[in-house]
Amino acid sequence: MKKICSLFVMVILSLSVTCNVFAVNTVPTAEQNEAADQRKLITVESNLVNGWPEGPIIGAQSAILVDAYSGMILYEKNVNDRLYPASTTKLMTALLTIENTAMNDVVTFSHDAIHNIESSSSRIGIDEGEELTVEQCLYGLLLGSGNEVAYALAEHVAGDVDSFVAMMNERAAELGCTNTHFVNPNGLPDPEHYVSALDLSIIARACFKNESLVTISGTAKYTIPPTNKQPEERPLENHHLMVGGLKYAYDGFVGGKTGYTKDARQTLVTCAEREGMRLICVILKEESPNQFLDTAALFDYGFDCFKKLNISENEKKYTLNSATFFNTDLDIIGSSKPILVINRDNYVIIPKTCGFEDLNVSVYYEDVPANAVALLKYDFNTREVGEALIEYADIEKKVFEFSNVIRYATMDEIPRSLQPEKNRIFVNVERVVIILGITAAVIIFGFFIKNLITGYMYSSRRRTLKVVRKRYKKRRNVKTIEITRPVDNGRDRDTFYDDYDDRL
Repeated sequence: MKKICSLFVMVILSLSVTCNVFAVNTVPTAEQNEAADQRKLITVESNLVNGWPEGPIIGAQSAILVDAYSGMILYEKNVNDRLYPASTTKLMTALLTIENTAMNDVVTFSHDAIHNIESSSSRIGIDEGEELTVEQCLYGLLLGSGNEVAYALAEHVAGDVDSFVAMMNERAAELGCTNTHFVNPNGLPDPEHYVSALDLSIIARACFKNESLVTISGTAKYTIPPTNKQPEERPLENHHLMVGGLKYAYDGFVGGKTGYTKDARQTLVTCAEREGMRLICVILKEESPNQFLDTAALFDYGFDCFKKLNISENEKKYTLNSATFFNTDLDIIGSSKPILVINRDNYVIIPKTCGFEDLNVSVYYEDVPANAVALLKYDFNTREVGEALIEYADIEKKVFEFSNVIRYATMDEIPRSLQPEKNRIFVNVERVVIILGITAAVIIFGFFIKNLITGYMYSSRRRTLKVVRKRYKKRRNVKTIEITRPVDNGRDRDTFYDDYDDRL
């Protein structure tokens, strides 16, 4: 009897996996293909930028390609449209789970988790009362796309699904999402459950900063070991076919999540990395297998047409020695380079056909982090390509407050006064010490030269006075001799003096 039950469970699991794979590989109807062709006529906004590389024309209703770290947009098509995300919703479920639980926590599947999910929806065959660790659940969520797993994780994290959904919407708002609203943790259809491609890319960026989620979502196959309810192993295979070794394997694949419902059609979120550049692609409302083909085309576009440049290594115009950098005459004794630095991790991503010198830059002094004093924003033909913070260096800072400092928001705007607490003047302590040292040296050298000249002049005068005294003494001696000693033997006076001089 036990063998029969085990066989039955395995059959159910097999059917579940087959159903999930079918969802990834749905065959579109002629009408659906025609609709996809019509969607190719939708404007690709990034292709309208002068000098920007032209991106591929795809059949997705909405698509975006962004830098995974900065969020800079390389390709955009209808990125603010509100569309159904389907199972890509589970990225947010996974993010909240990893942020609020431990990987070895035990999750017990409740009656609601098993029976409040549509029987025909994506499952991995968990039984009521079965226990899995959070780690095993995350594999079941991201690889097997189990809806009952999403429900159980929601209950485990927040106590009930409604509270978890509230957490989902709150976290989305914290991340900066403006066109997103969740009503469940799995992505099953609901008119009030939607997301935009831009917002989904923001959520994906947060997910792929977590190495555990990167590892799990990038795994091709995983086996859940026997549990308290299931004596057999439960094999899982990633539905994302761009994983290495699968049908649409992509070089540099990092991780991702698939999604499908009848209304949402195919949705896909993918992360890939090559040569230090990590990109995230979001596809919403596409037909199979084009969600994978579109993603590959967009990744090829991103890696082939763009390059990543470090700002601190390339910035020449706004160097910290430049008087125009602060737009103020109050920078004491030159630049403040020793106390301010351009963040060494900030970069721009620009077309390979242009150089750093082709970018425009604006300087902003307000709304910057506490450890920074300014923000440099770079754009290429009005399209943002990156930014860099001007931060305090790791040395002592001397900051003085003034109430009448005027700064520019950008180089072309009219200057405006700031509040006293926002106005600073930066003292380069090292430069001050150096200049004071040089000044002191010049003064000492001047005194030295003066003493030399004075000494020389004094010595020359002494020699002159000595000669004069000697001559005076000689003359006085002569007079004395003349008085006390008459001229001998009738010699004349001149001859006597000559002889006397010789004797002297």
